[in-house]
Order: sequence, then C-alpha cells, then structure tokens
Amino acid sequence: MKKELLMGTALLSTLGAASVAQADQPTSGVDVTLSGNHQTGVEFDSPSGGTDTNAQINDNNFTVSLSAMNDSGVTISSSFKIMDENTKEDYDAGFTLAFESGAKLDILNAGNSAGGHAVSIPGSAGAEGVANTSTNQAPTGLDFMTGSTALGVEFHTASDFLADGLKLSVSLSTDTGADATTTYRTDSHYGIGATYVTDLGGGSLTLGGGYTETDGSISSGTAPNDDTGGMNVGLSFTNNADNPLTVAVGFADGSKAGLTDNGSDEMTADVVKAGVKYVTGDLTFNVGIASGEADDHANGTTTSGSKDAQDVTSASVTVKLADGINGILGYTATASSDEGAASDDGSAWYIGANMSF
Repeated sequence: MKKELLMGTALLSTLGAASVAQADQPTSGVDVTLSGNHQTGVEFDSPSGGTDTNAQINDNNFTVSLSAMNDSGVTISSSFKIMDENTKEDYDAGFTLAFESGAKLDILNAGNSAGGHAVSIPGSAGAEGVANTSTNQAPTGLDFMTGSTALGVEFHTASDFLADGLKLSVSLSTDTGADATTTYRTDSHYGIGATYVTDLGGGSLTLGGGYTETDGSISSGTAPNDDTGGMNVGLSFTNNADNPLTVAVGFADGSKAGLTDNGSDEMTADVVKAGVKYVTGDLTFNVGIASGEADDHANGTTTSGSKDAQDVTSASVTVKLADGINGILGYTATASSDEGAASDDGSAWYIGANMSF
C-alpha cells in the first residue's frame, strides 16, 4: 500500500505542478502531429515440417501526437495510435514532460529502461517469419526480460550527462491492484539503462545496455524460482563514409516468468545477436543473425536439462522508390530445437512496400 500511495502522490504532484505553471498562460491550443505508415506485401513460408504457404502481410499504423508548452518551458506531450487489423487502437500512452535541460519524465506505461537502451541490431526489414508450431521459448531479442506494469514512470537524463555522449534512464513501476490469479502476474519492477556515443576511428561508436529486476505473484500453486529480470549489453559502429556501414553485436541473459506453454511456466535464457547494415544511394542492405537458448520448466522446479534453441539468419534489400516509399525484399532462415528435439526449421521470403508519412 505504501508503494501505491507514493506512486499516486508523485503522479498528482507532477501533473499538478505542470497545470499550475500553465494556469496563467493564454490558451493557444495543443499542437497536433500526424504520422504513420502503410506496409503491405506477400510472404512465402516454407517450414521443413509443414506445408508451404503464401499470405498477404499488412502493417498499418496511424499515430496522433499531441504537445503543448507551459510558461515554465516544460513541454507536455502524449499520443494515441490506431494500429493494424489485429489491434484496432492503442490508448495506453501516458504523459511525457520534457524539460529545457533536455531531461524527460514519462508518466504511466513508461516501459522498462533496460529494454529502452538495448542496442539496435540490423536484420531483415521484411515481415517474413518461419511458422512456429512448437513450444519453443528460446528468445531472439535482447529485451525478452523487461517486464513492467502500467503504473510506472521513467526518467531520462539529458544527453552528455556526467560525460560527453552519455545518457541514462531509470524506470520504476508498482502493483496495479488487480486480483492475483493462478498465472504469474508482474507486481513491480525497476530498471536502469545507459547509452554512450563517441567518435572513434572515423566513425561513431555506440555502447548501450541495461539491468532490470521484477517482482511478481501468483495466487495459488508453486511460485517461480526466477522472477522476470536480467541484463543486456551491446555495441555498434557506423563509419563516416558517403556509403555508411554499420556493424553491431549484442548479448542478453536473464529469466522470464509467466510462460503459457504446456506447464513450462518459467525459463532462464540467453541470446547473442549480430548484424551489418550498408547504405549506398537508394539501396540499403541488412544482414543479421540471432542465436537464443532457453531452459523452460514448471514453476518452482530446477532446470529441465533439455533446452530450447533458435538460430535465425535474415537479410533484406530495401530500395527507395520515391520520397517516403520503400520496396523491401527480405529472407529469413530458422534452425530450432524444442526440448532438444529438432523443430520449426525452414525459410521464408517477403516482398512488399512501405509508405510512411
């Protein structure tokens, strides 16, 4: 209860201060910005243990961003999103307070700082993927352990914090008060992340990463040995040539609770990713690999001994067709095992186009 009271007091105080500072400001309206994209194409999926399929893949997003500045120079912003056919809308965004110093404070649904500072690793820009029919839990992303609740805040320092090129973030969330059920529920978390950018050898070097811990609960049955949490670290280098080349690598290690496959309710896992991006004229080439491994098991038990694994290789070519319009050709190949047995191998192609505004 103390955590909830502290969180509520902080939220009301922050928004209250912002509204007081804005009270004497003449009404000038809220700035509105519209942005989004429409991507559509065809995927050709060839799983080794199933039937080849062809399907149209769509990704349509429309975002409305709102912002206004008060007399103290604080910019208050929020947004809502009308998404694709699977999710009609997303109204979960909270408020962001951006200060003149360059620092920012996100309030409500603020996310997890550990995931926010995971280094971007190049991979296919297409929308293809090999059909997954197994209970394989091996991760292929660096942020698989970044849990949080809606009642959270995240503070971002300004750039060049303590050192040139350094930026830090800290996030906290607390119990939503929802009834606990027989499945794992995230109650609270803390996360910290950092990104450091510096010039090196005729290019730009980026180092990033974070650490997080999550507390969870379950109303009956055995609690998991490992709550969701862990760390990620990565680096990328981009040269300053007319045709820039980016090389990046990342690693993550952690645990995750609340899985829903055949009684395997928690896991310990790690993943390694690497990728290359090359831009020349209107063409962008991406190549990426990801290798993840997980030991998933029932709540409260030790590791099972038989692990899930996923090895993914992907590549794409993106060509600028016009301002805001890109054509995409992507390819992904997957080699996987579930509890030590081969599964979900195959390949997939994608060809399509993306229009953004």
